[in-house]
Amino acid sequence: MREGFTIINKLAIPSDFEALGQVEMLVDSVCNELGVNEEFYGNVLIAVTEAVNNAIEHGNDQDHSAEVNVAVGNNPMEFCFNVKDQGKGFDFVNLPDPTAPENLMKENGRGIFLM
Repeated sequence: MREGFTIINKLAIPSDFEALGQVEMLVDSVCNELGVNEEFYGNVLIAVTEAVNNAIEHGNDQDHSAEVNVAVGNNPMEFCFNVKDQGKGFDFVNLPDPTAPENLMKENGRGIFLM
């Protein structure tokens, strides 16, 4: 969790896309509890579910015995979600730019950009 944030909720799910409903319910609950403007709710939901999708698919290679942990933190000014898988990690500095002309028609590679 980021420094200066207090964890207000957390969830551990198996690396199974069927468990995404639990993540959506967590986002709903947190956004409702914190009074997140409806205008921003969709952005939060997309970012968090995309992060969890990536953790399941790329981080844990869809290994159902591996977990994805989601934590929610807040402070008086803002809130954040932390998504952690049990994978090896990746080089996020050298990812291809999804907005580059040669990547525009690709069906994947936009998850980190969206988040």
